[in-house]
Amino acid sequence: MIVTVTLNTALDLTYRVPALTPRASHRVTQVIERPGGKGLNVARVLAALGYETVATGFAGGATGAVLRDGLAATPVRDELVETAGSTRRTVAVVDAADGDTTQLNEPGPTVTAAEWDAFRARFASLLDGAAAVALCGSLPPGIHVGAYAELVRLARTAAVPVLLDTSGEPLRRGIAARPDLVKPNADELAQLTGAREPRRATLDARRRGAHAVVSSLGPEGLLAATPEGLWRAAPPAPVKGNPTGAGDSAVAGLLSGLVDGVPWPDRLVRAVALSAATVLSPVAGEFDAGAYEELLGRVKTESMSEAAY
Repeated sequence: MIVTVTLNTALDLTYRVPALTPRASHRVTQVIERPGGKGLNVARVLAALGYETVATGFAGGATGAVLRDGLAATPVRDELVETAGSTRRTVAVVDAADGDTTQLNEPGPTVTAAEWDAFRARFASLLDGAAAVALCGSLPPGIHVGAYAELVRLARTAAVPVLLDTSGEPLRRGIAARPDLVKPNADELAQLTGAREPRRATLDARRRGAHAVVSSLGPEGLLAATPEGLWRAAPPAPVKGNPTGAGDSAVAGLLSGLVDGVPWPDRLVRAVALSAATVLSPVAGEFDAGAYEELLGRVKTESMSEAAY
């Protein structure tokens, strides 16, 4: 099984409007509600691909109950830990005129020391039998900044491969704990390394402790610094749509490739194809299955020199 961790889960609300205009009232034409947070998006995509998937993290309050009801309707196993505080909501407003999306994210509930201890015990128990673990997203208030580093070390002690997808100081501390893979975007890489040039930033991030680093370049695809070399993968053409959750689908593709033991170029093909197919879907955590199958044969990969980008 694959375990995904979402410490700051969310109830995702997607509003579609004919056109988004600042400082104006809007008539919403469609409302879609889904369990969300980066790790839950990853879990739903993995489950849709046929992988046994377990989701853990925190959920609480009335919003958390709605989230768990939604999760129960999926193949993902719910191992979330209850919190006294209410789960946050995120709102994505999709402009139907051009497909652009505006995102509003609440901060999340404050997690107590006792709730963190309960989660650590749950996480440790799930490591027994896990094929891989993904640690995803922001930390809610109350969780110490080294939490992901602590979880990486627990997974490594249990000999379970671990992927880290976060940002800021939690990423800086987490990468020093030597995860098997980190997946930052360009802005997160620049914040971590101080470098804006993708090749230099990706290689620098790997030198900080990760076994491999896969950098998201947005519509230009992925750049991977691995023990086997430097690889680039890109979609055959830019895709237009809702990018919410595209990075999470890329994580799902990388995890599926990791547990299946496929070569790095094939892992990147899966990740890019899933990411693009998610942009073509209107809801985060879902992907266009037909587009995914078609893109698998069209994503371009190339081996690169570490000396030149």
